[in-house]
Amino acid sequence: MAKKLEVLISCMHQSDMSIVHKTNILSDAVIINQCDRNSYDEDVIREYRVRMYSCTERGLSRSRNMAIRASTEDICLLCDDDEHLEDDYVAKILKAYEVYPDADVIAFRVQYPLKKCWRSAKRIRYLDTLKIYSWQITFKRESIVRSAILFNELFGAGTKYSHGEENVFLYNCLNNGLKIYYVPALIAVVKQDKSTWFHGFTENYFINRGILTRYYMGIIPATMYAFYFVVSKYARYRKDISFLKAVKNTLKGIYSKKIERPY
Repeated sequence: MAKKLEVLISCMHQSDMSIVHKTNILSDAVIINQCDRNSYDEDVIREYRVRMYSCTERGLSRSRNMAIRASTEDICLLCDDDEHLEDDYVAKILKAYEVYPDADVIAFRVQYPLKKCWRSAKRIRYLDTLKIYSWQITFKRESIVRSAILFNELFGAGTKYSHGEENVFLYNCLNNGLKIYYVPALIAVVKQDKSTWFHGFTENYFINRGILTRYYMGIIPATMYAFYFVVSKYARYRKDISFLKAVKNTLKGIYSKKIERPY
């Protein structure tokens, strides 16, 4: 039987399902709509089943987890409300799982001004996961559910640690023996006028980066990675913060807080 794909989209304050057209969803979909009401709506749009769960809970990782629990199809694609999916995204994703039948997770190319993607297909290892954004991620639902993997709700927009939830998710996938690949097929364009978590290279940004990498790697590897990160990204942040302050605050994050693993 041919595999089916389902889009898991996180959004806020939607009054209807028009986001399906805005995002160009051409498959079944689960919409988690964080707003000021609790309700459930279901409809058939463009011949596809669309289910919208409206809730008063907050937090991007919590929204992702609700979508995973509600999902029913073979392959799931994570999506945000500021994306426009390519017309052939379903065919590209399903084809990739045919080419890599052992893959549990596949990340794809997404067009985004601040994101440089790899040009060729590759196997994703631990350090590679730090370079992947959530809206690049697809996964076999069975693999994720069987391994009891969810997003860590300490991380992500709407939490104290405002980013890195996808990196922790992928880390946990690898830790559970799942195989992750990257395929350079374009599946979406992200038009993000204002990020929900990135407010410039502030001191808090580097502190949170340190906290994330300590959780992710452990204290010694995180310390080594901190110097690589602040050196390699210097051209991007130098107008916002000095090199020494970037180092100081990254190390402050690494050594000030330990978030226990596993989730």
